[in-house]
Amino acid sequence: MLKNLCKRMFKKSIWVYHCNTGACNGCDIEILNILTPFYDVERFGIKLVASPRHADAMLISGAVTRPTLPLVKRAYEAIPNPKLVFAIGSCATGGGAWFDTYNVTGGVDKVLGVNYYIPGCPPRPEAILYGVALALGLVDKQAAPVELKQMEFPIDMYERNEAWDKRNVIYELLK
Repeated sequence: MLKNLCKRMFKKSIWVYHCNTGACNGCDIEILNILTPFYDVERFGIKLVASPRHADAMLISGAVTRPTLPLVKRAYEAIPNPKLVFAIGSCATGGGAWFDTYNVTGGVDKVLGVNYYIPGCPPRPEAILYGVALALGLVDKQAAPVELKQMEFPIDMYERNEAWDKRNVIYELLK
């Protein structure tokens, strides 16, 4: 349903407003990297705007801290409907390393309704571009196959004895 709505509402272009809510600037650098001529997102109609009043979507990076909480809500309310919210990076998706500290309220989903999550610390520019293009319906959703494999540990084969085998039964089940 959301994908069809995005296709109808944002046919030609999408203007995004970037909001840092307490990030380490790793995600911000990657967001700004997609605006460089190397990635050139403007060819897809994606443009960074300076005011939330002109935006169609909001890119949020960083865990939401208590001082930035009212500012994030005010910026979100300034974006006209229909609007999209992208949580960029591990901190925005779940709070990151600071998820349980006194000054952090958590990820963006604790404050606003998030439409798309782009995980990573920091996410690669290709991942951010793919997430926005997926929201616009420019590309189809793809998932990589997941295989559970035995991880080889650097253990000397002479040390591997019967006691080791009894203790590490789970690794035999995963083969």
